[in-house]
Amino acid sequence: MPIAIRPFFTARRPRGWAVSGALLLLLCGASAHAQRLDWDSLSQLAQNRARQPFVANSDKLPAELASITYDQLRDIRFKTAQSVWRNDKLPFEAQFFHLGLYQTEPVRIHELLPDGRVNHLPYRTADFDYGNNRFDTSAWADLGHAGFRLHYPLNGAAYKDELVVFQGASYFRALGAGQGYGLSARGLAIDTVGGNGEEFPRFTEFWLQRPAAGATEVTVFALLESPRATGAYRFVIRPGQQTTTTVNARIYLRAGAGPVNTLGIAPLTSMFLSGENQPMPGDFRPEVHDSDGLMMVSGEGEWLWRPLQRPKAVTVSSFTLRNPRGFGLMQRDRAFTSYEDVEARYERRPSAWVKPLGDWGAGRVELVQLPAPDETHDNVVAYWVPAQLPAAGEPLELSYELAWQGDEQQRPPSSWVTQTRLGYGFTRLSVAEQARQPQYVIDFTGPALQALPADAPVKAVVTASANGRVLETLAYPNPATRSWRVTLRVERVDAAQPVELRAFLQHHNDTVSETWTHLLLPE
Repeated sequence: MPIAIRPFFTARRPRGWAVSGALLLLLCGASAHAQRLDWDSLSQLAQNRARQPFVANSDKLPAELASITYDQLRDIRFKTAQSVWRNDKLPFEAQFFHLGLYQTEPVRIHELLPDGRVNHLPYRTADFDYGNNRFDTSAWADLGHAGFRLHYPLNGAAYKDELVVFQGASYFRALGAGQGYGLSARGLAIDTVGGNGEEFPRFTEFWLQRPAAGATEVTVFALLESPRATGAYRFVIRPGQQTTTTVNARIYLRAGAGPVNTLGIAPLTSMFLSGENQPMPGDFRPEVHDSDGLMMVSGEGEWLWRPLQRPKAVTVSSFTLRNPRGFGLMQRDRAFTSYEDVEARYERRPSAWVKPLGDWGAGRVELVQLPAPDETHDNVVAYWVPAQLPAAGEPLELSYELAWQGDEQQRPPSSWVTQTRLGYGFTRLSVAEQARQPQYVIDFTGPALQALPADAPVKAVVTASANGRVLETLAYPNPATRSWRVTLRVERVDAAQPVELRAFLQHHNDTVSETWTHLLLPE
């Protein structure tokens, strides 16, 4: 782990100064094993760490930062003029976040030059405007940073917008053109469910590869560490209408650290408070969410859509897949009128689509949904769980492309669900009967359906798990939106148990839509 830095670092030392191998070892800990770094040496470092017992970070924040308030931390801002690569007129720039409050564990950040040489990028008080805070920073050494963000002229040449942020454990999130921050990705999830409590691996060190003049992509290397795992990560970030991140990961389970029950690969973390299928009483906004569904495509080409919910208790759904072609938490609904929130602008929040590169083998996509009192809590997690874990110290090597998508996003090639609604219009059923026999109204649209005439023999194929009985199913065209609507009514056998539902549209013997899959929660 990185060690505390000696106080001979000063704010006057120039940015990006090169150091000798011996001094770099002293300043940055054993991770700085040489003056150079590449993918293989970073992987070797992660593997070596996995063979050793975990050592918790021992760095202590100055007392003033340890007791800082939220407003005080917000008043500390990085000075734009101090951005890394700004004076070099490069298309990308890097800025740093200050430690304090929730962010108490430092990360060490370095610049990686084109020839592989490493420059340490120290924390410097001169890089920050402390606002109304009155700190005595004279004794502060290289504290490290809480994280960093990269900037790029994403929405126009006149201004370098925020492109991607790495901050907190192994969390990161990015933007495409015209988007606003929403859901987050993570490097790794361990025992989100199925263990003795979740473990949050951390990116403890980063190497920012200096981009070339006119570059259209930027590369970040990262070392991940936790009590039961280590990892080497490489992120190649390509900004655009759809910003994509190619992620290469070599993950090692730590020897003698105890078993891992659930190893979550390419985790995505989001928020769902209310939607068409679950309105929030008393809220003027029709929907409040960063994502409205989980989309998946199996190795055999079946597309699945699971609308998100806010359950009363922790709910876990698993989808067994072999060699998945993709999965993601999607924000399909892109209309402002669906949210009516002029501040949060949920319609601008990105979807995140994970496309595996290479053979991922057998495993499952797992969806975890949690209760949440309000929209400030992330309560949705989705990730891939490999069926076979590596032996301690041996690599699990996976690559994937993570796309941050806006209005133009991944969809099935046939047709897809546009909304899921729960409830009745006029009915003679009592309130109690409606609760026992809920009705769903599901709309589908897409090229496969739009190519059919209104009188085409389209039917809904609906199935329920053993605890459910499908009472009524109807499929019919909706001329107002050139879509097809399915209504289905279902009954629980045991009201205290959930029901798994599946529905798709069929024309003759052809499947013409993705599969809608839904969990009817217990009463």
